[in-house]
Amino acid sequence: MKETMRETTVTYTLALGGRFYIIEGVPARVREETGEEFFAPETVERIHMLVQGGTPPVRTIEAPVFQFA
Repeated sequence: MKETMRETTVTYTLALGGRFYIIEGVPARVREETGEEFFAPETVERIHMLVQGGTPPVRTIEAPVFQFA
């Protein structure tokens, strides 16, 4: 099976320390057949710097939380 990768930007979500983060415009390679996303090591480092650093978010959203059970 041939795999096709495409360079694009994605929205990355991260749950950390009881908080939920959304990072938009993240460069990624996406496998067209499965939608699996791959990130360069420097991209992952930048994501962690954004979340753990002092950079203020561009906006904040409110999201409802439901319990499935």
